[in-house]
Amino acid sequence: MTPDEVAERLERAATKIGPAIQKGVQHAGVLGVARIRGNASGRPGPNVITGAYRNSWRPETHALPHGALCTIGTELPYGRRLEFGFTGTDSLGRSYAQPPFAHVQPALGYIGSTLLAQMRLAVSEVLL
Repeated sequence: MTPDEVAERLERAATKIGPAIQKGVQHAGVLGVARIRGNASGRPGPNVITGAYRNSWRPETHALPHGALCTIGTELPYGRRLEFGFTGTDSLGRSYAQPPFAHVQPALGYIGSTLLAQMRLAVSEVLL
């Protein structure tokens, strides 16, 4: 391969890598939310009463110049209490002695490996 061919191939890859990474990050976020929701569907995670908490988990993906950022979370205020537990009185005067029902932490390894696989796929697609 000549230097000009290498330069051309790298130029093509540079224009494709951002969208490929964005697609992979978004996909990893969706699968991560699915795993967290699954973990929040009963013991050892939190029990499901109405499903509102489980359904409150959302991925939020933002494009970056040559990549992407995805945040997974819930806006419900008791999410941290369910994940980490809480003993004491809250700001409204309610007393709790709630153990942790981890559902996010057990999903982190899966999310990480999914993201890694998506990044490998993005790079392989770009280099074709």
